[in-house]
Amino acid sequence: MIPKIVRRGLPLLLLALLSGCNTVVMNPNGDIARQQADLITVSVLLMLIIIVPVMLLTVFFAWRYRKGNTEAKYEPDWDHSTKLELVIWGAPLLIIIVLGLITWVSTHKLDPYRPLDRIDANRPIAASTKPLEVQVVALDWKWLFIYPEQGIASVNELVTPIDTPIRFKITASTVMNAFYIPTLAGMIYAMPSMETTLNAVLNKSGDYEGRSTNFSGEGFSHMTFGYKGVSAAEFDAWVQKMKATPGALNRAGYLELEKPTVREPVRHYGNVEAALFTRILNRCVADGSVCMNQQMADDHKRAQVAAAVKQLPKANPAQLAELEMCVTPAAGGVPGSIPNNIVKK
Repeated sequence: MIPKIVRRGLPLLLLALLSGCNTVVMNPNGDIARQQADLITVSVLLMLIIIVPVMLLTVFFAWRYRKGNTEAKYEPDWDHSTKLELVIWGAPLLIIIVLGLITWVSTHKLDPYRPLDRIDANRPIAASTKPLEVQVVALDWKWLFIYPEQGIASVNELVTPIDTPIRFKITASTVMNAFYIPTLAGMIYAMPSMETTLNAVLNKSGDYEGRSTNFSGEGFSHMTFGYKGVSAAEFDAWVQKMKATPGALNRAGYLELEKPTVREPVRHYGNVEAALFTRILNRCVADGSVCMNQQMADDHKRAQVAAAVKQLPKANPAQLAELEMCVTPAAGGVPGSIPNNIVKK
């Protein structure tokens, strides 16, 4: 039999165990994540304005109108109080209005596609500052990071300089996934044949962790990666070290890397084939495959020609031939864009 005093102390023991948890979501080192944590705090406090009084009043009413309390006033015909109605409906309404305003502002301010306007609360970003671009590919079950401007890539390791705007371009190889670094910013989805964008900045050096937060199959639980925040000088040194790595990531190497694996070790590539991320995005890495954007451009061309034909006289083949010559697709099979050089007749 457990003593009564011990039973009463069990909840305190659970709280003591929780005190050792790393509450990175509420104590992040990235400005975007910091603002999101503040938003959570403000929202919870506003809701507690209603929740706490309701919980206290529930206990008070249960005690006040208990069966054995002969002092409680018995009013069986009471059914309305204007003052109580104002409190019961007015306070929640005001809180909903305030929460709505905060949500409206924060939704636009913390939009992951919105370019950053500050390093932190005290340091704005100069208009001429160029963000570091990192291309992210969610594979089964690992993460590929491509640094297009530096011409390097890594698997399951992300390194970025602190106090530098970072622009992530994110996609997936096969199934839908989710990219999440708790200390940096909120979660954003990674989807095949689609590109999502996340703008963020890290304000403190350190070793952190990122992971997938969308179940994607057998190896999902091990789909994590190390994230290092370093100084600008340390980042430059890391880039030079990476460039000296003999490994190169080309189309054939990517197709091999794309095969499902679990607990993939960290890999480094000192050279990356140009436009590899664009080919991954448009699903045309394999030789002989047609890029989706090229196919859409060709479909767009055919649709415009068909629409133009309907407007031409039926017995005028010369004009039709001239129209087809004026419409040219993107050059070659390399990923391009929908042509805008249509000549209208």
